[in-house]
Amino acid sequence: MKKLIYLFLVLVTLTTTVNAAPINDDKPKTELTLEQKAELEYITKRVEEIKSMDKSNLTKAERRALRKEVKELKKRSDFLSQNITLSLGAIIIILLLLILIL
Repeated sequence: MKKLIYLFLVLVTLTTTVNAAPINDDKPKTELTLEQKAELEYITKRVEEIKSMDKSNLTKAERRALRKEVKELKKRSDFLSQNITLSLGAIIIILLLLILIL
């Protein structure tokens, strides 16, 4: 029973994600170039198009392709806006390592 509880706790901690706050707020934020702004605008328009589509008449493969495209667009937009995402498991491991080292 204990093994099951421990396994469940490990599974929950490793699958939960948290958006990390910037470490140093004193840094001036970098402005996006015109190309990056245009690409970010294209990404948002494309995602809005996909969300407004009628997906009821699409095949399973087409829906899967749309989902994959949205995931790729999200990755590109996160890279452009420089968002950092850390999992809760990674944060716990980092804290444990710091405790062990110090």
